[in-house]
Formats: sequence, structure tokens, C-alpha cells
Amino acid sequence: MNQLEQLKQFTTVVADTGDFQSMQAYTPRDATTNPSLILKAVQKPEYQPLLTQAVQQHSDKSTTDIIDYLLISFGQKILDIVPGRVSTETDARLSFDTEATIEKGRHLIALYETADISRERILIKIASTWEGIQAAKVLEKEGIRCNMTLLFCLPQAIACAEASAQLISPFVGRIYDWYKKQTGQEIYGADDPGVLSVKKIYNYYRKFGYPTEIMGASFRNTSQILELAGCDLLTISPDLLQKLSDSNTGIVQKLSKEAALNSDIEKMSMNEKDFRFHLNEDAMATEKLSEGIRMFCADTVKLEQMIATMR
Repeated sequence: MNQLEQLKQFTTVVADTGDFQSMQAYTPRDATTNPSLILKAVQKPEYQPLLTQAVQQHSDKSTTDIIDYLLISFGQKILDIVPGRVSTETDARLSFDTEATIEKGRHLIALYETADISRERILIKIASTWEGIQAAKVLEKEGIRCNMTLLFCLPQAIACAEASAQLISPFVGRIYDWYKKQTGQEIYGADDPGVLSVKKIYNYYRKFGYPTEIMGASFRNTSQILELAGCDLLTISPDLLQKLSDSNTGIVQKLSKEAALNSDIEKMSMNEKDFRFHLNEDAMATEKLSEGIRMFCADTVKLEQMIATMR
């Protein structure tokens, strides 16, 4: 049994890609996309028809609306492949606007439901800013499930759990990147700072009984993935899925509810003032959250420019 098959015994595997062929090859349960992955996908010849169709069928709509239709098209195709859920991202430029994020989440769900896709199969991805988390709190009460992305620290995770978010996506690899740049050192295995961050969040959630799902994301190597075996979900890129498939080395479960219940972590409250203070105290989380929003915004603009040349 290869490592990918072993991992699936402990953890739900999610495909971190907009590439349909990769999804079919590795049979994940769920799939997740973001503006960068969609931008990368539509530049490939096999996916350009989806973009062309979105532009032609909705030529009377705004560029922003066309992107929404494109996201739904990708989501529909993905749901034809995976048996579970697909994550569809809101516009990162709305990351500090609670009301606009709520409206965007409702709009995306409405488009899916118009296409006869049940909202239970959709996760609306929202950046884990305070404003984004408050939007998720409202959407969850309406039965719109949310995936809180660009998450880098425990205070963000606690606020998401207290908002009853369906799922969070802590970014393992980007945390690792920050510390590698700061120290000049590559830290592997259980001491990897990205791994330690997710382990802390997992232990906190399980110890204090939060039902919010944890999906480790943004991996740089298979070591990070294997150290989080037992996490609720892990979203993995095609190249790392292939490496796991190519190895038959045995793996063991690293995270468990039993271990979490015995951890010495203390409960914290997370109102807005506490959230902003603790996030500000964490230079890595502050910098990577801001950088992530900027990157997603930039890729959305590139996608808009691509659409503009086709109209």
C-alpha cells in the first residue's frame, strides 16, 4: 500500500488544484480552488473553453460577474469528478468588507443552486480576517458553509471556531516559508513551524469540542503532510500526491483526539480587540495574511484583464 492510500486511512485527502485530470488520477474526496489555481488552469489549452464559454454566454455582464460564472463552471466540473465538496473562493478584494463578503457568498451559492448543485456540496472560501470571519458567522446561520482560508495562527482559528465556520485551512507551507526566510534554516519533520501550528490548532479544537473541520493546506514537502496524518483533511497539490503515490514507506497517525484531550493548552476568548491584538503580535501571521490577500487580488486582476481582451 502506497503512502497516499495509507494516508487516506487517517485523513480525508483533498485535491489542491484546478486540474481535472489530476483529480481523476488521485481520487480525492473533495477539491479546493483559489484565484491563483483558476488563473493557472485557464491558461492551459484544455481549460480555455470554460473561459471562452463564460465570456460568450455572459457578454452582457460585468467582468466580475463573468469570473463568478467561471468559478461555478469549474466547480460543476469538479463535482462531476469528486464525490464530496468543492471550495469556491470569494473575491479577495472583499477581505475587509463584511457585508460585501456576505453578499458574494449568497450570490455564489445562488448560482450553484440555479445549476442544480446542492449547497451542502459547496464551501465558500473567505480570508480569515476579522471581517471575513464575521461574514462567515452570518452565512453559516443561513446554511452556507464556509472554508476559512489564509489562516496562519491559533487566534484566527479560535475566532473561526467561535463563528461556527464549517472548515479552516491553515497554511502549513507559507508558515514554513516565513521562518525559513527569517532564520535561513530548513526545519523538517515534527519541528516544522507550519506543522506545529496546525498541531496546536487541532489539539485546541479537539480538547474544547469545536466541530469546525481542520484542513491543512499549502504544503512544500511530503514530510509536512505525513507529520499531520490524522488531521481532519489535508489539501494536497498534484506533484505531492504523486510523490505519496510513488512511496510505499509506512506511515503512522500523528494527530488524534485522545492526545489532544491530554494536551496542556488553555482556552482563550477571542473578541475583536483580542483578535486584532494577538494577530498583530504575530509578525509571521500578520505578514502572510496581508501577502496572501495581495497575491489573490493580483491574480484576480490578471484574470479580469484576460477576460477584457476577449470581449
